[in-house]
Amino acid sequence: MKPVAPYPTLAERYPIAFGAGVVDFLLVVAGSYLAYYLRFNDWYMLDYYLVASMVVALVAVGCQVLVGSYLSWRGRHFFRQLGRIYLGWLLAVAVIAVLAVLLQVAESYSRIWLVLTVVLALLLGSVFRLCIFLFLRYTRVRGRNLKRVLVVESGDSAANLRARRALLPEHGYKVVQTLPFGRSEEWLAQVGQAVAQSGAHELWLCLPLEEGRFIKSILHALRLQTVDIRYFPDLGDLPLLNHRVGEVAGLYTLDLSRSPMEGPARLVKRAEDLVVGGLLSVLVLPVCLVVAVAIKCTSRGPVIFKQYRTGINGRQFKVYKFRSMEVHEEASGQVTQASHGDPRVTRLGAFLRRTSLDELPQFFNVLQGRMSLVGPRPHALAHNEYYKEVVESYMQRHKVKPGITGWAQVNGYRGETDTLEKMEKRVEYDLWYINNWSLGLDLKIVLQTVFKGFFNSQP
Repeated sequence: MKPVAPYPTLAERYPIAFGAGVVDFLLVVAGSYLAYYLRFNDWYMLDYYLVASMVVALVAVGCQVLVGSYLSWRGRHFFRQLGRIYLGWLLAVAVIAVLAVLLQVAESYSRIWLVLTVVLALLLGSVFRLCIFLFLRYTRVRGRNLKRVLVVESGDSAANLRARRALLPEHGYKVVQTLPFGRSEEWLAQVGQAVAQSGAHELWLCLPLEEGRFIKSILHALRLQTVDIRYFPDLGDLPLLNHRVGEVAGLYTLDLSRSPMEGPARLVKRAEDLVVGGLLSVLVLPVCLVVAVAIKCTSRGPVIFKQYRTGINGRQFKVYKFRSMEVHEEASGQVTQASHGDPRVTRLGAFLRRTSLDELPQFFNVLQGRMSLVGPRPHALAHNEYYKEVVESYMQRHKVKPGITGWAQVNGYRGETDTLEKMEKRVEYDLWYINNWSLGLDLKIVLQTVFKGFFNSQP
């Protein structure tokens, strides 16, 4: 009987990941020694501190395994992987805190030592990852440590890939051959021969969704090959919004249009509105009082103008603004945009509009949770009904809360939209904001609004 080969060990199956875990363990221990010296001015660590160091190192490495820090970095952005490492450390700190409470040992150790250990270990680990990243990039741009790729394309479906082809070596890939897509048995045999002759490690299928039904045939034709196969669907003709791969009931799904304000992002966005919005509300309160008195003294009618607008997910809400026009009536369902020289606008109202001071009451909408500091500007209901029929993807603006200011506004698309092209451009900027939302982007828009967004020449 032929002897059965022993089952490979963890180090044999995942040599790089195992090595990274060992290095992380040693770096945590080294960080704990350095923290001990900084705290107690002594390199000789007491036994129970050494045990604690080992536990912290084991927990840290275990949490990095859980969050996937030791998976291949090939093709992934460095900062995204660094963020995963920090997430692992957050989990590790939580586990260590729970262990300290359950074992009732918290009072036996210096809190300063523990904090220094975590900070130094995280710093050492980050430097280690950066050195590995720079070393790999250095070797890959010189043609080493690259995976060979065979690309299958239909028409111009791989245009985006060709545009990024020069960047592929930095991520560890090299396209060695491009093969036009076909549907015949002869073509399927040709794919198998091309994979074998090129020595490709991976086959990338850059095909439109309509050709997806042929992928099963390709997989069957390559069933005897060990090449890795990836599918890059050509979605260039689809109006995508925050697209990503998701999972529903254990089934993979390609999300084509989703709101980015889910889970932690939703909490961050709301915290931003409450903290920054609350602070700004207090700062602008004296200005609001002065404007309110000025409106009351210069024209008849209410100080606050209220109008229904469309908010997140198409829900209607009342938006608040300082009244800048004379009180007037319009036909039911009709809303006439203010224009240059509009006789309805009061002299004070013209100043309020030029300085955007008429928007200040919307901070109350933000605190209510119906608006956000930053987001697509809410339009009148009548305008929504018109533009949703003539501007593609217009209603996708309502995947997020409307804002007092937005990416379109700080880029010059604010005020009157007297042409269809202006509205299309505004929607384009709004959708870019939704696709690229981050807390940093929001703060950037707020700062740009403060320095260049208040004063404008719009009516």
